[in-house]
Amino acid sequence: MSKSLKQKLVAYGLVLPAFLVVMLTVAYPIISAVIQSFQDEDTGAWTLDNYKYFFTDPAQVKNILYTLYVVILTVVIALVVAYLLALYLRFVHSGIAKSIGTLYLLPRFVPAMCAVYAMITIIRDSGLINRIGQLFGLDIQLGLMYDASGLILMNLWFNIPFAALMITAGLGAIPDSIIEGARDVGAGKFKVFTSMILPLSLKDVVVAGTFVFMTNVGSFTTPYLMGGNAPKMLGIALFDQFNRYLAYNRSAALSVIMFLICSVSAAVYIYTNLKENDWEK
Repeated sequence: MSKSLKQKLVAYGLVLPAFLVVMLTVAYPIISAVIQSFQDEDTGAWTLDNYKYFFTDPAQVKNILYTLYVVILTVVIALVVAYLLALYLRFVHSGIAKSIGTLYLLPRFVPAMCAVYAMITIIRDSGLINRIGQLFGLDIQLGLMYDASGLILMNLWFNIPFAALMITAGLGAIPDSIIEGARDVGAGKFKVFTSMILPLSLKDVVVAGTFVFMTNVGSFTTPYLMGGNAPKMLGIALFDQFNRYLAYNRSAALSVIMFLICSVSAAVYIYTNLKENDWEK
């Protein structure tokens, strides 16, 4: 046996345990769920009925559209706010900016359950805002509980700091010398932003958006505590199919559907990184 072959076998042997762990804990459950999603609940025969159910049943179609509505709106608002916040933190050097830069990540360290319950005690119709309003003779009922607007508000609380962190890191990689050079040749602030800052940071915005999208498609805690009974986010719909109705094959089909929805965002992420490799060449 040659020396190079021995080195390859040793390398494969070192990688094999990690590969087996990934196959057993990730690949096998995914493959098993995909197979189960095409099987009949009673007979085990191959069928597409599990998928047809989610695209023909009116309640399930509403759940899918409702989830996409909440998620897309969350992504758009989170990216806009996070980008503005990142610009402020990157280019404004003041005491207020430093304070915000220290505090804006605080929501990432608060447990989701605690954060949602804290928000509920404030925004519900009998919560803190309503009680403060009653002191002034006002009956303030925001109507955010069990509504898409409340879910989006809570999602933003979690996702804006995360998106801002990624975008700020990208803006921090832009050298000051490039911006100063553009200003020296007469470029205004708007021209510098549209021609230099935005193109150089666009990749980080896209990457942040993909992670926010995938995180919210399968979210459970916030929709479970703040969402209504109909329509439902897909994470709650999956929970009901698996635990309440014991429809395991339909649960597997819904899991695959959620995976396919997330794969669109994952494809954007992969494409963005491949384009970056092309630019580096």
